[in-house]
Amino acid sequence: MDQQDVTVRSADGSPSLRPPAALATGLRRAGILYPFLILFIVLSVSSGPFFTKVNLLDILDQQASTLIIAAAGTLVLVAGGIDLSVGAVYALAGVTAAHLALFAPPGVAVLAGVAVGLGVALIATLAMSFVVSGLASLVTGGNLVIDYAHPGFADLARTSFLTVNTSTWTMLAVVVALAVVLSRTTAGRYMYASGSNAEAARLSGVRVQGIKLLTFVLSGGAAALGGVIDASRVLSAQASNGETTLTFTVLAGIVVGGTSILGGEGAMWRTVVGVLFIALIGNGFDLLGLNPLYEQIALGGILLIAVGLDAWSRLRQT
Repeated sequence: MDQQDVTVRSADGSPSLRPPAALATGLRRAGILYPFLILFIVLSVSSGPFFTKVNLLDILDQQASTLIIAAAGTLVLVAGGIDLSVGAVYALAGVTAAHLALFAPPGVAVLAGVAVGLGVALIATLAMSFVVSGLASLVTGGNLVIDYAHPGFADLARTSFLTVNTSTWTMLAVVVALAVVLSRTTAGRYMYASGSNAEAARLSGVRVQGIKLLTFVLSGGAAALGGVIDASRVLSAQASNGETTLTFTVLAGIVVGGTSILGGEGAMWRTVVGVLFIALIGNGFDLLGLNPLYEQIALGGILLIAVGLDAWSRLRQT
């Protein structure tokens, strides 16, 4: 399509999109926001307990770790990578912290758990996830680690400030910090450049491999922090603590939020909405007493609609 077909001149002489292209751009940028708002309204009307402070804060508390991991995962995808080891790192960090908390000060246990994630992030691959899973099983002997006798370990996630748990406050701090890194720093611009065209970025002086390494380290640290927070929240941890499910949920939240799996495009707020959208589906099924067997079907169908809307808007813009 010729450029004249899609642009007009604004009052100051600068090019602007014609209405159809502008609409497509608006839909593309909003992405998952529309399905999220529709689902939120439907649940608010159909379920009395849904739109309550207790339930909404509970959703944020339960999704704190997932949001932390997804926020860092957004950086990885934007830079053109993909981290499939987050579930394994999450489990290893959780069991490491929970195990150390049995006989060491809570602060030491927390720092050790996060350090584990930062360490293995340097070699984060799918094969490495199996190694990490094996290490988690080795630490626990394949058993569930329970810390009910050491409630001090729960302070990381359960301490309340202004009626909001520290797990949620931690999540907000991490998400905001990573959003600033992605949108307001030179490193963030280099992430977009590396994901859009790695060779062009390299020729422009960007250390592409260094940028990608940075995103993987942040992703590993976030996965470890998420694992430690959840272990603190429930005072227990297990080596096989939903690794595959967590990895899928994180990637689904990022991608359905509008971050391109091919790299070079994405925004932190979209990831947050994408993860919460998935969380609302599960919460709605619980509150409405619906058959959980249909939850995955409903989730898949709604995600397809959301992704289809995004694909259509991209096509219209093109």
